[in-house]
Parts: sequence; C-alpha cells; structure tokens
Amino acid sequence: MSRKTAKDFPQELLTLFDGYVHGGMDRRTFLQRAEKFAVGGLSAAMLLDMLKPNYALANQIPADDKRVTAQYVSFASPQGYGRVRGYLAGPADAQRSPAVVVIHENRGLNPYIEDVARRLAVAGYVALAPDALTSLGGYPGDDEKGLAMFGSLDRGRMAQDFLTAAHWVKDRPDTTGKVGAVGFCFGGGVANMLAVEMGEELGAAVPFYGAQPSASDAARIKAPINAQFAALDARITDGWPAFDDALTKAGVPHEGHVYPGTNHGFFNDTTPRYDEAASKLAWDRTLAWFDLYLRA
Repeated sequence: MSRKTAKDFPQELLTLFDGYVHGGMDRRTFLQRAEKFAVGGLSAAMLLDMLKPNYALANQIPADDKRVTAQYVSFASPQGYGRVRGYLAGPADAQRSPAVVVIHENRGLNPYIEDVARRLAVAGYVALAPDALTSLGGYPGDDEKGLAMFGSLDRGRMAQDFLTAAHWVKDRPDTTGKVGAVGFCFGGGVANMLAVEMGEELGAAVPFYGAQPSASDAARIKAPINAQFAALDARITDGWPAFDDALTKAGVPHEGHVYPGTNHGFFNDTTPRYDEAASKLAWDRTLAWFDLYLRA
C-alpha cells in the first residue's frame, strides 16, 4: 500500500483532525464528525488510524548510525517537576559542538522527535530532547494516552523543565556554550517561550507552527527567530503578522516562512500531513539559521 498524503483526505477532515489532536474535541466527537467522510468501506475509526502517526517511518537516522552517539539522560529540575528525562544525541567525533534543545509536540518524547535529535547530531550539533511527561512515567508509546497525560500537567512547571534543559545542555563540557531551540506545535510555542525567558542566553530559535508570545513578551526576545508556518494552519499562522511586527520593533533578526498548500504538522514525516518538499526546505533553513547564529 502506498503512503497516504494530505491529498488523499478532504481538507475539512484534516482540519477536524487538527482540532482533535490539539484538544478541541474528544475522540468520540471527532469520530462522530468524521463519520460523513467514511465512505468506500472505511469507518471513522479507520480514518483516525490512517491520520495518526506511524512511528515506523521516523527513522531517517537509525539509532545505531555510526555518525551519532545517543543515550537517555536525566537531570534535576528543582523549580519544575523535580527531574527530567531526555534523549541526548551528538556527533560521534569528540569535537565540542553547539547545542540545540528539541521540543516535542503535545504527546511527549516520541520516536519522531528522537529522530529529529539524531538529524541534528549528524549536522554537527549536540541535541537534547526532553520529555515533559517524565513525572508521569514518560511518553507512554501511544499518542492518545500521551495527549490525555499532557492535559494534567502544569504549564508553569513544564516551562521550568524546558528552561532547565536548555541550561543543562548549554553547560555540558561537550558543547561550545551556545544553545538554540527548535520545536514543533506545542514545542514551537515552547521555543518561543525560551526566547522570551532566556534573552541573550539563547543563541537562536526555530519554531515550527508554534503559538506566538504576546507583544510585550516578544519585546524581551534577543535570540534570532526563524519561524516556520503552514499556509492551511490559520489557527497558528494568522498570528505571524503581529509577531513579525513585534520582533521588528524589538530589533530582533528574524524570518517567517509560510509554505503554500501545507497543513499543521507538515514537517512530521510519520503522518499523512507530511509535505516532503516543504519539509526539506524548512530543514535546510533550520540548519542554515543555526549555522549562522550558533557557530559564529
């Protein structure tokens, strides 16, 4: 069976699915609303299974790739949830490298995010992907369970865990002391939060379809921002002009890229929303941004 893409589904269904995965409705409501798209022998539940991630596809860089050293780590987060577990990947050579915090979606540290960390390691970065679900036992291996767990977490304590993660990897002896952040969906919003809270300590941020900070918070940002957006993701993308204006007023180097015809999650290669051309271009821009601001 060929891999499904966004073109295989009605846009209304994709928008409905986006609402479901971001907590706008429960599973039962999604299935009820998706029923009208269940044709040709398909059920609404089958459509949901087709739209959900298939993490067997998240293996661009295998875990045993000789170019990468990878391990699970943990570190104390006294102002957050006490302790955070994460996935640390870096270049196999012994050279000190810039660091990047990789921030997951609202599901926890899944195989796709671990693969993104390895992609950064191949590109010459020490990448740390923290798991916000650590205090609840970590990513459960099931996205719907992860979403339910995620809803019980305190956002303030989570923020402290990610701030601790950024400082922890920044201060490691195998890094240069420069740290950036890349995040996806919820993680894109966290990348923006790190830019607000860390000031000049954050070297650069690349939020993918992440919620934007308020104008007053954006005025505190010092880190160069390269924001990636999906054209069909009005819920997030419509906030870009105001964020662009706030960053301009703050004198922050920044770019914003809106990819035509793409849906929220277009970079995630484990779902039908994945757009190969847009994903490649966005990744090239991500690495170029980090190379420019973290390697100087």
